[in-house]
Order: sequence, then structure tokens, then C-alpha cells
Amino acid sequence: EGAELATGGTRRGIVVSTLAEAHFFAAGGFDDILYAFPVPRWRLAECSALAQRLQQFQVLLDSPQGLEMLLQNPLPSGKRWLVWLKLDCGNARAGIRPTDPEALALARAIAQGSPELVTLVGVYAHCGNTYGCRDIPAIQAIARDTTAAVLEFVTA
Repeated sequence: EGAELATGGTRRGIVVSTLAEAHFFAAGGFDDILYAFPVPRWRLAECSALAQRLQQFQVLLDSPQGLEMLLQNPLPSGKRWLVWLKLDCGNARAGIRPTDPEALALARAIAQGSPELVTLVGVYAHCGNTYGCRDIPAIQAIARDTTAAVLEFVTA
């Protein structure tokens, strides 16, 4: 019910952190879901099934190996992997640092490599480093830093 309220009844554009959540929402009629964790090889078949079932099932990438894995496992039926490049802007949990020279190379490889198989949707950052904050100004500072890092990366 909360997700339906949050999406204004569209049942589109939600983010989940587990595939169990993705299955739950897909069963509830949501057909535009972002799995906000870089796809592990052992979850690839499950992600592929969701990508084939839903109008849009989007995933995160944060390494050339992840891109290669998706390219070597194309989706059938004219579908393609919809990916967001996961940036690590201080959370240190997942993603590639936007200041890492490999980050731009990876973004270019996703965008220009094989768009008929893997399409770059955008960049994604999660401010999980706010969890330890004690006050609103600290959270706002992290949000500003993350926003600046993402914008600088996108501009580059």
C-alpha cells in the first residue's frame, strides 16, 4: 500500500534492495523496478527472469566484469539490460568512486559498447553514509557532497 501511495498509483519507478522485494512488487503489479545492488553472478538468472517478465527491470553495474557478465548473457526477445552505473560517493559499500579514472571508462563502455544488449540509463548513488549522522546538518552536508560528486562526474 505504501509503494502504491508513493508512486501515485502508477506502480512504476520503485527501487528495491533485494530480489525478494522485486518479486513481491512484481507480483503486486509493479513493472518498473530498479534492483539497487550490483548484480552478483549467482543472481544473474533471477535478474534475467525479472527483466524478461517486467516492462522495465533495471540493475546496477560498478565494474567492467559486471558489464562483461551482462554482455555474455543477453536477454532474449529483443529485450536489453537496463543499467545504472553505481557510484560510491563515500558510502564504501558498493560502486566505483566517481574520481576513479576507470569510472568514466566504464560509463563510456556501457553507453557505447552494445546498446542493443546493455543500455546505460543513468548514474546512481546512495547516501548510506548518512546512517551514522546525529543531526540534520550532517545529513545535508553528505547530500550536498554526493550531489556535487555525481554532477561533476556526469559533466565529465
